[in-house]
Amino acid sequence: MRAVVLEEKGGPEVLAIKEVPEPQPGPEELQVKVRATALNRADLLQRMGFYPGPPMEHEIPGMEFAGTVAAVGERVSAFSIGDEVMGIVGGGAYAEVLTVHERQALPVPKSVGLDDAAAIPEVWITAFDALVAQSGLTSGLTALVHAGASGVGTAAIQIAKGVGAQIVVTASTGKVAACEALGADLVVDYTQDDFAEATLAFTEGKGADVILDVVGGDYLAKNLACVKTKGTIIQVGVMRGGSPELDLGRLLRGRIRLIGTVLRARPLDEKIAITQKFGAEILPLFDRGLAKPVIDSRYPLDQIGEAHKYMESNANVGKILVDLG
Repeated sequence: MRAVVLEEKGGPEVLAIKEVPEPQPGPEELQVKVRATALNRADLLQRMGFYPGPPMEHEIPGMEFAGTVAAVGERVSAFSIGDEVMGIVGGGAYAEVLTVHERQALPVPKSVGLDDAAAIPEVWITAFDALVAQSGLTSGLTALVHAGASGVGTAAIQIAKGVGAQIVVTASTGKVAACEALGADLVVDYTQDDFAEATLAFTEGKGADVILDVVGGDYLAKNLACVKTKGTIIQVGVMRGGSPELDLGRLLRGRIRLIGTVLRARPLDEKIAITQKFGAEILPLFDRGLAKPVIDSRYPLDQIGEAHKYMESNANVGKILVDLG
């Protein structure tokens, strides 16, 4: 099979396509012929040597996929050969074939289709886990989500509306309209306005119940300024750096929860649990017409380097897909 193999670390030019043996499924695993994968910031960090993937004979990046079941392990009961599935993996999705535990796979929504389903798993499960499963976002509450036009951001807008919450997002000038079209209650152009002031005004001085932040750095101080008493700030990325100053006094006085979380490094049982919870609570929204993947662009596997360069430009609204089928 063809796969992107990292034999060295560096810029997009190190993304080499090689022929490697197909992985074989274990007793509880599916072997999936991959139709498409999608880019995530973690892929860029892994390529540069800052975020190592799981141990593999060949280091193949890629954390989400959509494809067709080609073979099943002897104890598999949830899926059969020919089923269309999607899911998250620790690595290996930049390949024509991968293996995954059957309970980490989800059926592809009929309303989405296999070609586009790779835009769902990583960012939708991440947003659901952060906002709902860990932070308790529900009807009547308000979330502030940074990078509203990113993959996680576009999923977060729809999840918040799906559970009956209000959502404020930040975005650059050219991405404001896209966030509004998805249903964001307030979009703050961070190049023009102070998002902390805008959030406090929107919530009549109370602050956001939940803040989902992929940015880090100096955003932490502003998050603390506009989070509600007993609210939650959940950190899922550090695009501006991971060593900000922290006002512990504000944290204590406000009885604020500050949570750090990642999906990739969790043990298998935790990944299965959140995948199944997402499948039960959010996946039905797609076929009910209440959710959709947001796809910015797609590239063939042979142009994987160009896809990485495009993500680094920060121009995308939603997901960047890579077609393998």
